[in-house]
Amino acid sequence: MKERKRKLKPFVMPMVYALAFTALVLSLSALDSIQNKKVSKTDDNYTYVNNSIISSNVPVVKEEKIMVKPYTSEKVEISKKFYDTNESDEEKQNSLIYYNDTYMQNSGILYKSNESFDIVNILDGTVVDVKKDEVLGNVVEVKHSNNLISTYEGLSTVNVKKDQLLKQGDVIGKSGKLELGESLENSLLFELIKDGKYVNPLNYLDKKISDQ
Repeated sequence: MKERKRKLKPFVMPMVYALAFTALVLSLSALDSIQNKKVSKTDDNYTYVNNSIISSNVPVVKEEKIMVKPYTSEKVEISKKFYDTNESDEEKQNSLIYYNDTYMQNSGILYKSNESFDIVNILDGTVVDVKKDEVLGNVVEVKHSNNLISTYEGLSTVNVKKDQLLKQGDVIGKSGKLELGESLENSLLFELIKDGKYVNPLNYLDKKISDQ
């Protein structure tokens, strides 16, 4: 005698699937509610929120760069300092530049060397002007953040162009010849403008701008 196979009635399986699906939805809903629930600890006045452990809204703190010198050679030295009205009469006299029978106050730092040297960008910035001056030779002007502009004058060669983005330390060009008080074969006149005014570069080089 053959054993008769038992078959589920047609309406049973759909009911099983429906119950399983409902149980799954309820489980996921409960899990999501638990994860997003705020748990407060009133004794220490702390509030713990699960979703705040990892937040994409936390600001990234960037370390402010220190302004580097406009050269890398160890053979470079200062020929003329910035003219500072607060310095002694002797210091002010040594900061005068003689040109075309006229003494002028030095608005930057005049560097010199016995050999040609690379001139580098002091901070990240954008080249806003590249020109050639009859007295100063090739001139490059770079705009940085914090209303700061650096100017490199007397270059023999220029490696950059207007609107070019520069990183700190990028080579701008080579030192050149200047006739400012003395004949300098390998020199650089470096100026720094902060908030529209010439400032003493020695107060900024090797330091953070925010320290000033």
